[in-house]
Amino acid sequence: MSLIEKLTDTDNSFLSRREIVCDFRGLGGKLKKTDAIDMITKEYKLDGKFVIPIRLKNHTGRPVITGTFYIYDDEELAKKQVNPTVFARLEKDKAKPAEAEAKPAEAEAKPAEKSTEDDK
Repeated sequence: MSLIEKLTDTDNSFLSRREIVCDFRGLGGKLKKTDAIDMITKEYKLDGKFVIPIRLKNHTGRPVITGTFYIYDDEELAKKQVNPTVFARLEKDKAKPAEAEAKPAEAEAKPAEKSTEDDK
């Protein structure tokens, strides 16, 4: 049994996008937007497409999350149609793991510098 259950899959030819609404079973409160994008991309083989998570809704008392995703072929078209705030939040989420990786590297470099100062 898959964690993802597709509720609707619509091809919106007017806006040149595909809209997928699906349930994520057993992931209530644990799913992040970046993880949802990865799961949708792998499940529906959307490599090379631009996937935007529009809405992730938690259901009270149930471990289910309902997600709405827009899939575009062209990133420029997506930026014209979707609110820029959505892209700002996605960029912020992508930057967090990069910062987390940079902080341990800096922390390792600082103790090395302190030990050289103590030797003087």
